[in-house]
Amino acid sequence: MSGTVRKRRTALAALAAAASIACTALMAAAGGSWASDASAAAAFACRVDYTTNDWGSGFGANVTVSNVGSSAVNGWALTYTYAGNQTLQHGWSGNWSQSGKKVTVTSMSWNGTIPAGGSVSAGANFSYSGSNAKPTDFAVNGAACTGTDPTTPPVDGPAPALRVSGNKIVTEKDKPYRLLGVSRSSGEFACVQGKGLWDGGPVDQASVNAMKTWNIHAVRIPLNEECWLGVNGSPGGAAYQQGVKDYVDLLVANGINVILDLHWTWGAYANGPDWHCKDEHAMCQKPMPDARYAPQFWTGVATAFKGNNAVVFDLFNEPYPEIGSDWNKTLGWQCWRDGGTCTGLPYETAGMQDLVDAVRATGATNVLMLGGLEWANDMREWLTHKPTDPLNNIAASWHAYSFNACANESCWDSQIAPLARQVPVVVGEFGQDNCGFDYMQRLVNWADAHDMGYLAWTWNPWGCSTGAVLIKDWNGTPEPGVGEGFKAHLLRQDPYDTP
Repeated sequence: MSGTVRKRRTALAALAAAASIACTALMAAAGGSWASDASAAAAFACRVDYTTNDWGSGFGANVTVSNVGSSAVNGWALTYTYAGNQTLQHGWSGNWSQSGKKVTVTSMSWNGTIPAGGSVSAGANFSYSGSNAKPTDFAVNGAACTGTDPTTPPVDGPAPALRVSGNKIVTEKDKPYRLLGVSRSSGEFACVQGKGLWDGGPVDQASVNAMKTWNIHAVRIPLNEECWLGVNGSPGGAAYQQGVKDYVDLLVANGINVILDLHWTWGAYANGPDWHCKDEHAMCQKPMPDARYAPQFWTGVATAFKGNNAVVFDLFNEPYPEIGSDWNKTLGWQCWRDGGTCTGLPYETAGMQDLVDAVRATGATNVLMLGGLEWANDMREWLTHKPTDPLNNIAASWHAYSFNACANESCWDSQIAPLARQVPVVVGEFGQDNCGFDYMQRLVNWADAHDMGYLAWTWNPWGCSTGAVLIKDWNGTPEPGVGEGFKAHLLRQDPYDTP
């Protein structure tokens, strides 16, 4: 992301305790009225969100049961257990009861149906003394939470090696494959902002397991040029490289393909508009990669991951070289491909051809992704200016936000669909400028119909106030709207299932 509209969101302090449990529930075959509908015997994927408002001697609890499966659910019964002496006082929007430490909430006549992607909420007041720990054993209709959609096969084994064949990305067995997942930001900014490598976020097995509960099969990792190379006083170099390698290896071992993206680079552009980053160091998004370090960066990354074709190289995040020529797209595309001294840009740039050459000179055969102009949203001349690759192993990376110029089906049909008939197109970043999912739902539906993969921005718990934040915490608790919608959609996808 880049520009004033696309500033990173800082995390907001949570005011309520929250626990989110992703669960798969099997409807009871017989029992109360909540199981009376014939369709209630079908399995469905659900998530339970639990929040409290605690005043010391009592608290209000709110539970939300979300259906993240592909079909509606008719009737639900939620159970969970407290560890302390929490005692039910009264409840609403559900039939609440308590036996010992176990609480049961069943649906009412008016909220028993949960559509695919929908949710229902109920609440109750409790009294207590001592501790008030969050429950951890949520179950719906008698089935313990498993964190997977019963209609989605589990990831088994490492991520597949990939290559381009025609207009498809395929596995080593020539099976078409879509990159479906998220971006995991911080590798591009944390190291130059004194926040370590991953901004305090975990990169362990538990964090990967959280991604797998969303059915994530691909993770895009933005990187910082100066930190990888350890130049200009950046706190990077060997430690940064090893941290990236370790995280990539963990993800790939868990069946998740990785897209390594050159995000922040060196290069001063002091005459740009006020919103443009003018620091010459890799502190922000620049119009084009620099000839000074970018080829060296890709030589190092390609050498490190040569032979691991489960890893894809996204050569430069969001080019916008046309800014230097008063938005002249003809000059912009020439700069994009050929680099050199570009109109209006005071530093020597590396074109996409330079970066392709740098990767291939190492002997690396990884798939390459290339974005277009206008922050990778304008792809109209991409095919005309496509760099030469001796392996012909290049895919197009298209960024599609609700505030971009090309942000509706008419534009997608006229500008993106023709490109996708010639080369693989991956929606390398997408999101919307609020915390809803309406634009994103339209986009992923369109992308599914056109056999495209997509990577949502972003898997970081920054607090969703103006959009583009998927999770509340590193456990994968989805943000209402945007996160819930995207998770529900991913759970219905199979990267091998192409039209």
